Amino acid sequence: MLAIALALGASVAWGLGDFLGGLTSRRLHVLTVLVVSQVFGLGAALVWVIASADSFPGWSATALAVAAGACGCLGIATLYRGMAVGAMGIVAPISAVSAVIPFAVGVGSGERPSALQIAGILLALAGVAVASREPREQGGGRAAGFGLALMAALGFGLYFVFADRAADESVPYAVATARGVSLLLALAAALIAGASLRPGRASVPVLAAVGLCDVGANMLFSLATTRGYLSIVSVLAALYPVVTVALAAVVLHERIARTQRFGVAGALVGAAMITAG
Repeated sequence: MLAIALALGASVAWGLGDFLGGLTSRRLHVLTVLVVSQVFGLGAALVWVIASADSFPGWSATALAVAAGACGCLGIATLYRGMAVGAMGIVAPISAVSAVIPFAVGVGSGERPSALQIAGILLALAGVAVASREPREQGGGRAAGFGLALMAALGFGLYFVFADRAADESVPYAVATARGVSLLLALAAALIAGASLRPGRASVPVLAAVGLCDVGANMLFSLATTRGYLSIVSVLAALYPVVTVALAAVVLHERIARTQRFGVAGALVGAAMITAG
């Protein structure tokens, strides 16, 4: 029960952070959003490491945390960019299919899915296919941000796997290491791209909230994986689009086509079925 509560808490924090990050990326360079928000996130993670007094977990766990940070950076960068160019109500649910990757890893490690969970995976994938298509009357073709959403799903899925393994030795060290690597990669990309690292004073509070939500979600997820199955925890955590989509509808009055709404619902219901199974 604790693992479920922690995973759901992570999904809420990720959903809020992703909404704010995607919204801010519509007026600031995505790398500016990443770098500045990650600074706040790393600061919070380092405070946790100091407070925990955990010993160094070893180089194997550190390498896994480094891999988690790199994959997480890919996931969040492509998600923010996808939500900046496309509808949040489509991009966010597509990225939630990231749960298929850790679910498959869990099965490969000996966990056996039920018939309901298998049906959930198929429904989620079908939902993604429907949500990704623009209606014919709107020109057809892939919805804006679709490719970026799939890249985000890949990055987040691999992050879930590496973060789970890294957290076995020390959750605080795993989160802080992953956050530090993510910040370094974002900073290097920003310098190469020439993106400004001065977002303006008015944007700092929002970027701080993005960073704290993201690292808070990482902390809750990593704690959850030490108390429950990766295959279940990762799917619960991947329900973050529910929060993002709800905020986009309420705050931005975002509307998507009826067929795409069915696809979004299918992706989210499929994820829920995997968990329920």
